[in-house]
Amino acid sequence: MRILPDKVHYAWWIVAGSAALMFVTIGVGYYGLAVFLRPLQEENGWSNAIVSGATGWFFVLGGITGFVIGPGVDRHGPLRYINAGVVLMAVSVGSLMFISEVWHLYLAYTGQALAYGLAGAVAINALMSRWFVTRRAWAMSITFTGISLGGMVLAPVGTWLIERGGVELAAPILAALVAVVALPMSLFVLVGDPASVGLGVDADAPDASVQNVALSDEVQLRSWTRAEAMRTSSFWAISIAFVIVLLAQTGFLVHQIAFLEDRLGSRNAAALALSTTAFGSIVARLVVGRFADGMDKRLLTVTIIIIQGLAVLGATLIDNRITTYVFVLIVGFTIGNVYMLQTLITAEIFGLVSLGAVLGTMTLMSQIGSGLGPFLVGWAEDMTDSYRTPFMVTGLATIAAALLILLARPIPSDPAPPDAN
Repeated sequence: MRILPDKVHYAWWIVAGSAALMFVTIGVGYYGLAVFLRPLQEENGWSNAIVSGATGWFFVLGGITGFVIGPGVDRHGPLRYINAGVVLMAVSVGSLMFISEVWHLYLAYTGQALAYGLAGAVAINALMSRWFVTRRAWAMSITFTGISLGGMVLAPVGTWLIERGGVELAAPILAALVAVVALPMSLFVLVGDPASVGLGVDADAPDASVQNVALSDEVQLRSWTRAEAMRTSSFWAISIAFVIVLLAQTGFLVHQIAFLEDRLGSRNAAALALSTTAFGSIVARLVVGRFADGMDKRLLTVTIIIIQGLAVLGATLIDNRITTYVFVLIVGFTIGNVYMLQTLITAEIFGLVSLGAVLGTMTLMSQIGSGLGPFLVGWAEDMTDSYRTPFMVTGLATIAAALLILLARPIPSDPAPPDAN
């Protein structure tokens, strides 16, 4: 039973509910990886590669889960998957308090990964794409702010809890927070489709100023199979670019606290830097989201990705407290928009009817990249005893990947067969 208030169009309650849900589920499940990385190493005497390997497994399995549920999200809607993901996330995060063996760690991260895939990008993006078309970027920018707020608020809270009582204190409290905040949102606020409650898209007020042929019914309501999408160059341009970008981005983000703890002198200072990154992502996403609906998504994406690569290089090479905070703030400006723009580009080219299947396939690939990033950075740090080399490589790779986005072009409504002249 949902209540539809008269003063605020229910589409905006969908946005608020999704943001609150992502605040705790992704805020704990994603940013929590960086918070728990060093404590799990220290408490159990494990190497960086072991814990980073579990983090990599989290992203790979999360991507597989998104791939598997994609067609089901298109057919049945996202809510059943979101509900299951919220419950599983709370249980899995809580189980971290019992970890004493390596297999315990991998089992707990398996549960978190499944939850991340069920309640994460594929389901939420499909939900938002059903509710918004010409205002999609603006709605998504607000929704994804929940993730950044999770990093800005919950990373320092989790770090503070660990310093007071270790993982045994932080894990159950964060798990309870997921259950108390996210479950009511998924059960009593979210609605899978505006038509099911007699409403229209874009809060019944499409933005007439947005003149984009990619948002027409011909494109948005076109049905794609995975095989059809994968025969297009646009699919591979987007997929390969974001595999590289998210490998680099996640490798930097997950190891950011461990990297900056040594430079800044304390774990709390490093957690503050992570919060600065999250704060930057909130500000930039809202600014970009307000204007992105009327902009060229490809050029916008290329610009943001190049800025991210340069900021990572700056944070790595310039050992200064003030400039460190400036560079991680700039990284934050780009992080949230990278995720959002991947969805926006995909939705504009392949539409919303098959978005779950197409985006789920891309997410599987990009999550493999996200999974490899923390592991490769951790392995390289073990080998070189420094984060300098791995972060240099990821920064340069990010800049190179940006150019691939230029190959993602609109697809004709009636494309010729692959073997046509």
